[in-house]
Amino acid sequence: MGIKILQQSKSQKQKAEAYVFFAKAANMGNLKAMEKMADALLFGNFGMQNITAAIQLYESLAKEGSYKAQNALGFLSSYGIGMEYNQAKALIYYTFGSAGGSMMSQMILGYRYLSGINVLQNCEVALNHYKKVADYIADKLEKSESIPVEKVRLTERPENLSSNSEILDWDIYQYYKFLAERGDVQIQKALYYFLKAAKAGSANAMAFIGKMYLEGNAAAPQNNATAFKYFSMAASKGNAIGLHGLGLLYFYGKGVPVNYAEALKYFQKAAEKGWPNAQFQLGFMYYSGSGVWKDYKLAFKYFYLASQSGQPLAIYYLAEMYATGTGVLRSCRTAVEKRLKFLKKRRCIQWHFSYGIELPFKDIHLARRLYDMAAQTSPDAHIPVFFALMKLETVHLLQDILFFKQFTMCWKWMKLDNTLGPYWDLFVIGLIVAVLIFLLRNRYG
Repeated sequence: MGIKILQQSKSQKQKAEAYVFFAKAANMGNLKAMEKMADALLFGNFGMQNITAAIQLYESLAKEGSYKAQNALGFLSSYGIGMEYNQAKALIYYTFGSAGGSMMSQMILGYRYLSGINVLQNCEVALNHYKKVADYIADKLEKSESIPVEKVRLTERPENLSSNSEILDWDIYQYYKFLAERGDVQIQKALYYFLKAAKAGSANAMAFIGKMYLEGNAAAPQNNATAFKYFSMAASKGNAIGLHGLGLLYFYGKGVPVNYAEALKYFQKAAEKGWPNAQFQLGFMYYSGSGVWKDYKLAFKYFYLASQSGQPLAIYYLAEMYATGTGVLRSCRTAVEKRLKFLKKRRCIQWHFSYGIELPFKDIHLARRLYDMAAQTSPDAHIPVFFALMKLETVHLLQDILFFKQFTMCWKWMKLDNTLGPYWDLFVIGLIVAVLIFLLRNRYG
């Protein structure tokens, strides 16, 4: 019930109601509810931050085998938040978390072994950890999409594809907009705009109608025959998406007998027009030997071409080729880089935190601790740390003034980066330096 309310909630009040259900379920011993409550206590959702209570809950969950709890305890131990700073203990928690199935722990261990953080640097071990995450996501990607073809999202518009007029471009935009909402009414509108554009002769619209019927949704139930019809209409106009769609139908035998020769022909035509999904399919055919002789050199060529446009599965297979030395000189480091690029492209996890670049939430007390550690490590860090702490304390002071508890219902969280610009801190530092120079000149001038 709590998860359902949380997914459907649009206001803070509704989200707070969801956590009331989580609290009740947690008291009854429900592990998932306990994990939700522990996260809420750690991150301070709805003003209920209590790190000590969160740790107690995580420790209870860890005893029950919760990999999420193991991962959280590893993070807290590694930074000394609410518990003893202990990197050896953190490593144990992350190891248990990864063994339990935590993709986050796998990523963190991968980064630690790659960079030699509290462990001996070992690219091969890092590669193995990243492989588990990449395999999991690639498998999920292919299963969820039935065929390895990118779903259309709001921010993605087909580049280098000719359209008939500005009106038709607007219709395509409406398709993205409404389809992104994922509601039945919106999908109906998307199909309406597409049909309207197709009637006016838009090859892109014809291809996307074919795509809708191939994948199936509430407005356009899965229908291979209809998909074939619209893909053919688009392909006859030389549209890359339509050509690729016909290739998929022949490759997987959807509505037509499997015919690798026809699939290869259409994929090649679409690939020549620069369509990355078609380039990937060609690479996959040569990599797996589907209807053609295996040719790892050609597979690498097409995977590389597709990867330049960001095709995620092409990046995944390139990583596999570098990791195993298939068709290319083996390189552990390059394989790791490709796997990281694949994971970043999919955005299936909290990328920056998992990669080890930044924390998943803002914690002023932790930031102070890390700045102090930096200052202790190197004398050269004293001045930049001083200015960074000035910024931190300024932000903290403003938060205390502007968002005292009694005003939390009236004031929204003010983000200085949005209000004053992203470089407001540099402006303030420059101002302070200018004032100091002015005072020194007046005193000694």
